Amino acid sequence: MKDAGMARRGFLGALAMTGGALLSGAAQSAAVDPMPGPNMPWSDFRKLFALRPDRIHMAGMVLTSHPAPVARAIEIHRTELQRDPVRYLDEQRWRLEREVSKAAAHYLDVKPDDIALTDSTSMGISFLYTGMKLKPGEEILTTTHDHFSTEMALAECAARTGCTVRRISMFPDPAAASESEIVDSIARAITAKTRVVAVTWVHSATGVKIPVRKIGDVVQEANRKRTEGERIYYCVDGVHALGIEDFTIADLNCDFWIAGTHKWLFGPRGTGVMWGKPESWKITRPTIHTWDPDSLHAWIGWTPQVPVGGGRMMTRGGYHSFEHQWALSEAFLLHEKLGKRRVQDRIHLLNRQLKEGLGKIKGVRLMTPMSEQLSAGITCFTVGSLPAQAVVDRLFERKIVGSVTPYKASFARLTPGLMNSEAEVDKALEAVRAIASA
Repeated sequence: MKDAGMARRGFLGALAMTGGALLSGAAQSAAVDPMPGPNMPWSDFRKLFALRPDRIHMAGMVLTSHPAPVARAIEIHRTELQRDPVRYLDEQRWRLEREVSKAAAHYLDVKPDDIALTDSTSMGISFLYTGMKLKPGEEILTTTHDHFSTEMALAECAARTGCTVRRISMFPDPAAASESEIVDSIARAITAKTRVVAVTWVHSATGVKIPVRKIGDVVQEANRKRTEGERIYYCVDGVHALGIEDFTIADLNCDFWIAGTHKWLFGPRGTGVMWGKPESWKITRPTIHTWDPDSLHAWIGWTPQVPVGGGRMMTRGGYHSFEHQWALSEAFLLHEKLGKRRVQDRIHLLNRQLKEGLGKIKGVRLMTPMSEQLSAGITCFTVGSLPAQAVVDRLFERKIVGSVTPYKASFARLTPGLMNSEAEVDKALEAVRAIASA
């Protein structure tokens, strides 16, 4: 994969040189400048983003700004598509899409054929759940802490197949949640009817990070007593762990894992990935059929039919924002160059600073666990009786960009990430303190 990364950057470099007259200076430098390395100071890393310097940006978990290597790769591909759209597409599409799958697979330590390319977490979730081959009487077990996209996709599956969806609470108080409480809630809820367990690794509603591996172990133990036709499929929405947690897919012990890549990973807007075990893809079916050349050419009659991996079969066909999808390789490469452990430590450090500071402010209630075993990069809180949106609005008046959790129980949310500094966290705490004392 190291050679593939070098080849990809060499290819971008060649494009910048041959198309230099039509590329901006930024696009040209992207192809020849080295990728950030493991020793890059975080203050220099911040300079890779074109974020407004007059604001403190702590809502990157909603949507990221493209760092320079990603932005410039997008521009290179866009320019080539503008210059000669059909030939560039014909000559480069499948090679570039394979490069994206390889980059994602290397980061996650899986096989490229088991990676499906999507446009977002919501698309991946919808593809997975709405296509599931379940039957009346069978059950999907999920929680009350999951996103609207998961709830709606599961409802569609139930409407189409006649299966049932059962939602349980994993904890009454997110800030006081424990690993044993969370795992036991799933273990107790599994019944003979359960065929799918659908959970979210890091809850965007509260910032709680659940012990996905331990839940996977519970599901695996339940499967020991079941036939293949009765087995449970364990599915994880991992979007708010990707680009933060130091993990590989094997660490999770799941059947499916879905994530958008335009948040913590700093991928292009409108990109995402989904992974499934080779033997697990049979439980679902494509919503939008692939245009993978091995399938498409066999359908046309140009080549014999050959086996295609489940991830390739689930990668949607059609035309989309090619320049964005093809630049996703740069985001995976950037994170690998920085170092997964270093990234995790940095984001946890900033959020620990934020949570400890919020915990000392009178009138502020922290909704996210203090423990790093049960939290990642999302910190949720309330300020007195103020509505969450009012808190976020008052933070913005002080040039701090936060967000509101889009759930029935709504909280203010700050999510310090790699582009932030300790000094910015202190300024955010000063702002919250001022709001609480007003």
